[in-house]
Amino acid sequence: MDWGMKNRFSRIIRPENERCVMLAVDHGYFLGPTEKLENPRETIQPLLKYADSLMLTRGVLRTSVIPESNTPIVLRVSGGSSIVGEDLSKETIVTSIEEALRLNASCLALSIFVGSKYEFQTLKNLSRLVNEGEKYGIPVLAVTAVGKEMTRDARYLGLACRVAAELGAHLVKTYYCEDFTKVVDGCPVPVIIAGGKKLEEKEALKLTFDAISNGASGVDMGRNIWQSENPVAMIKAVRAIVHDNHDVESAFQLYEENSRSNTSLKTARKKKATTIQN
Repeated sequence: MDWGMKNRFSRIIRPENERCVMLAVDHGYFLGPTEKLENPRETIQPLLKYADSLMLTRGVLRTSVIPESNTPIVLRVSGGSSIVGEDLSKETIVTSIEEALRLNASCLALSIFVGSKYEFQTLKNLSRLVNEGEKYGIPVLAVTAVGKEMTRDARYLGLACRVAAELGAHLVKTYYCEDFTKVVDGCPVPVIIAGGKKLEEKEALKLTFDAISNGASGVDMGRNIWQSENPVAMIKAVRAIVHDNHDVESAFQLYEENSRSNTSLKTARKKKATTIQN
């Protein structure tokens, strides 16, 4: 890696512990206005300072994140199909490298669909993006997207992650699975896990703990943070596991304590507002 590449990469994977808490808010590019992400600005604003980086599209970046923010950007540059389209795996690169530079992206992200109808196209997209990123010193995150017909086991995810690394991805996002250490051991670049579908808070914290304990370099979590009843408390608890080596119980206790504090603060503000109106 040259200096620029190393500098950008260090914004995503923190060099002091080689871990990261990435906040995923890119769901709308194929799902539309996802629950609790209907207004991206309102969702992102209170969480921004707790995220090591933010994964999103250029449209949401422009409209929903203040330019004064210092949170590194992982720019989603693939797309082309929606949830109602022909096939979600039929993606292409939709954002140019020049646009990514104008937006000061620290990393570029796209999905690959190994084993899908459009596998070749998405792997070609990855190769092309890596080539472009190398020219300008921008690392690439490959997201190993999984269709309904694919099994999320160590054999398949290990294959997808290794292929992504072999094609030049600088880091890979995948799903946690049984025997996850095999996935990590077979991938020569850092692996972070997707939060996936919404889970109960303690279950999501266990997912985070298990992934970190089995070699993951961090998480790229979305719904399990901003669909939580207390998103700020949840991202703090996730950070406690990733960066402060908390176990599940202590992280969940931290979540509950911060939730109570947040509820008390909201109640106090509501009472104050009512008093002022009266």
